[in-house]
Amino acid sequence: MKVIALLGTGTMGTAVGRRLLATGQRLTVWNRTPARTGSLVAAGARAAATPAEAVRDAAVVITMLTDAAAVHEVLYGVDGAAPALRPGTHLVEMSTIGPRAVAELAGRLPAGVPLVDAPVAGSAGAAEAGRLVVLAGGTEAAVERVTPVLRLLGTVRRCGGTGRGAALKLVLNTALVTAVTATADALAVADAVGVDRRTAVEALAAGPLGGAVARATATDAAFAVALAAKDARLALDALGGVPAPVLRAAASVLAAAPHPDEDIAVLTGVHTKDAVSHDEEQQ
Repeated sequence: MKVIALLGTGTMGTAVGRRLLATGQRLTVWNRTPARTGSLVAAGARAAATPAEAVRDAAVVITMLTDAAAVHEVLYGVDGAAPALRPGTHLVEMSTIGPRAVAELAGRLPAGVPLVDAPVAGSAGAAEAGRLVVLAGGTEAAVERVTPVLRLLGTVRRCGGTGRGAALKLVLNTALVTAVTATADALAVADAVGVDRRTAVEALAAGPLGGAVARATATDAAFAVALAAKDARLALDALGGVPAPVLRAAASVLAAAPHPDEDIAVLTGVHTKDAVSHDEEQQ
């Protein structure tokens, strides 16, 4: 059985690692804060001291990190993973970093190391249950090679060439953040006109915001406001000067939110969750 290396064991990384271990995979893990690997080590993973050590014997390397800067640091910083990647090793980039950063990453990898960008739709609970939707971009050969691993996590949606998975993830997250902030506005109107929250939520759930209401009332999701704000900025950067007033308004709401470490459902006030990690790798 080939080794899988997982770089980043925050909320989502840990959930992905648990799923891989539950399906019998050999897993090596690394995290900037070593203590964050403890639960995976207890479940059977091997902890590495550096990113380079983690990937040395791996056939597939998964990165699940905060942003493009974190990915760059883990791959190319001190004891970074990239120089230790062997020809034939496949890098699966599951962070949300946008298509531009994916293209830059693909251009810097060592020869013979294919990149598959594979961000996911779904949160930690879905990852542990193997119910994610994996948005896979890359060459046909590279995606085919890593599909057996990706299918352990859920349904694999092939999106096209390198960067296409990252592009579709921006589309999905734009829909998510704008819909959840729209739900918050609708509930604010409910408060203003004297409609109780339960009645408003039930009515909204049966209408065009039904999906957003379901997300706002979910109890197993963990998508920090700060991460949503980062993804909104990525989408706005991709737009350039194209007007996107709803997205820009949502980005402003996210940037000003008083509880950046809590799940985005906090914007609606429907329920308050425990704080989640400010980034997908740690902090």
